[in-house]
Amino acid sequence: MARGEHRGAGVSNGLLAVLLFLMAGYIALDKVWPAIRAMNARPREVTPRGDLTAAEQTSIEIFNSASPSVVYITNTQLARDRITRDILSVPAGSGSGFMWDTLGHIVTNLHVIAGAHELIVTLPDRSNWTATLVGYSERHDLAVVRIAAPESVLRPIPLGESADLRVGQTVFAIGNPFGLDQTLTTGIISALHREIQSEDGRELQDMIQTDAAINPGNSGGPLLDSAGRLIGVNTAIFSPTRTNLGIGFATPADIVNEIVPQLIAHGREIRPYLGVFLDDEYPRRVGVEGVMILRVQTNSPADKAGLQAARRVEGRFVPGDYILSIDGRPTPDTESLRRILASRKVGDRIDLVIVRDGRRATITVTLESARPPG
Repeated sequence: MARGEHRGAGVSNGLLAVLLFLMAGYIALDKVWPAIRAMNARPREVTPRGDLTAAEQTSIEIFNSASPSVVYITNTQLARDRITRDILSVPAGSGSGFMWDTLGHIVTNLHVIAGAHELIVTLPDRSNWTATLVGYSERHDLAVVRIAAPESVLRPIPLGESADLRVGQTVFAIGNPFGLDQTLTTGIISALHREIQSEDGRELQDMIQTDAAINPGNSGGPLLDSAGRLIGVNTAIFSPTRTNLGIGFATPADIVNEIVPQLIAHGREIRPYLGVFLDDEYPRRVGVEGVMILRVQTNSPADKAGLQAARRVEGRFVPGDYILSIDGRPTPDTESLRRILASRKVGDRIDLVIVRDGRRATITVTLESARPPG
């Protein structure tokens, strides 16, 4: 081989070696360099965000103001140990509630405390208090319990009203979902005057519908308006799985403000009654769009107003008064009449349009308590 050829081969080999060396160095540096840079890393400069929006400030103020009034309620029930056969107190459910006054009265849902052997109320300061049942209303799924806490730790929630609520209003729900610490969710009023079924199948009327997340554990907590006032009690979510699907319901504050004082004073709801036994089959057969009075209770509001029951005269059936409407609302069946009466209060005067002996008349009745207060 010629000398020139040897020299060319040596140069090529040398260049190859240099290239391999540089490549190895680059690979090593590529691996080491991030570590070197990390050693010199510093926190980034924070970008100023500016003031909170008005909506954010409102949410924060509402939570800070209302959360000291919201409590967590644990329901324990008795159960027998399958192995030892001992009777034990075991957790059976939980929910939320809120302080009604400085006397220790707590408002919640009936289904939160139903069947309880012991009720424990946890205040925002983490103190636990044994609660006693004061009263409840099955019709509205409301209950009042009481704790013997000092007035210094009791913060009654500000009370609003629900009669002037409008669809689209912003609302805020506070509670203890899934046993977690207090949380705030927000949404709007989606609908008003809804009728739903409670967990035990009872019909709940005049409910507020909201898309604010109401999850298990939120039940019994307050629904607030943008002024931080109570406008409802979170009662139910409409979901087969009991998880939030965007439809929640709350009992309106006006109902709460009517029923809760009754529960505190009497341990039960004082409901109005008419004092009649009704039938809607006979009116259908004779083509009357109303209900017929079969019997009138002695000394009842209906009796005092002069309403007449069905009777027999010389062996002939004489129908009682047919009630066609109450305060202008038709009563084609007993259920519709019951619903109208359920929306009235003790002491209300109602106008009944009746048919008696083929002639129409209007009779005014003053509703009284179904049972005397005691």
